[in-house]
Amino acid sequence: MADINAVARQFTDVYYQTFDSNRAGLAFLYRESSMLTFEGSPVQGVAAIIEKLTSLPFQKVQHKVTTSDAQPSSPTVASLIVNVTGLLVVDDSPNALQFSQVFHLIPDGGSYYVLNDIFRLNYGA
Repeated sequence: MADINAVARQFTDVYYQTFDSNRAGLAFLYRESSMLTFEGSPVQGVAAIIEKLTSLPFQKVQHKVTTSDAQPSSPTVASLIVNVTGLLVVDDSPNALQFSQVFHLIPDGGSYYVLNDIFRLNYGA
């Protein structure tokens, strides 16, 4: 298996750069079996996931990753669990939101796709 931290870093760099500039462009990272749970609401399949991401109520977004941890998720398949935390700046707000996101990545022809994606914002106390 490749260095899982390097794979996780490369994946998250691509994911967040694409999310911040063109959310619809994330379609290549999902499959019909993929599931996104955003703030407790699950959606499944590429079209539903992209619809959810592109309909989020902000125009401009910037992810600032503070931690990224990766672990193998199977003894037989080179799949990964990646846990990310960070700050989310939306629409140039001076108050960033804390977020956490967990990806379950599955190998697919030399790259990875997202089987499961769980996203949660922390709105504070």
